[in-house]
Amino acid sequence: MTKRVAILISGGGSNMEALVRSMTGDHPARPVLVLSNDPAAGGLAKAAGLGVPTAVVDHKAYSKDRAAFEAALHAALLDAQPDIICLAGFMRILGAEFIRQWDGRILNIHPSLLPKYRGLHTHARALEAGDTYHGCTVHEVTAALDDGPVLGQARMRVLPGDTPDILAARLLPLEHALYPAVLRRFAAGDRRPVMLGG
Repeated sequence: MTKRVAILISGGGSNMEALVRSMTGDHPARPVLVLSNDPAAGGLAKAAGLGVPTAVVDHKAYSKDRAAFEAALHAALLDAQPDIICLAGFMRILGAEFIRQWDGRILNIHPSLLPKYRGLHTHARALEAGDTYHGCTVHEVTAALDDGPVLGQARMRVLPGDTPDILAARLLPLEHALYPAVLRRFAAGDRRPVMLGG
């Protein structure tokens, strides 16, 4: 049975686009919704152009009431009835109650080799630490920030002259390869980690 996938974004949606473009042919999943917390997110137009329904739950409309925002998010997702939710540059921290409602069905991509560098500014932190390798991780989402079972990682060498911006740009193609590979495996019921790169 084909799995239904909702993708949550906050910005340009490059990982979302990689996921949507991968879900064709014999892929065990199909995109049913791209949802953003920002009505100006560039990824919404990309999703519409790819034929995927879109929705917006503007977090600014809920001021500091995270519970109300997450209730609206939950309602919008229920309308689409996804089996899997992929966070793809979704820049809102989700609360434990929301995650409990979708337990075991939310994936996230994070730009570090978890458990290193949870949170923000991962590229700068890797450089400051003198790491020889950097990368990205796809993991199952739990109530703890950037914590949850690792479902895949892609690694690359840190090169002389790398800056945070250069690292981010070099990492993006690996993100676009890793996330679709993990989603394909996860949608087929296989949670063995996907490992890419050197």
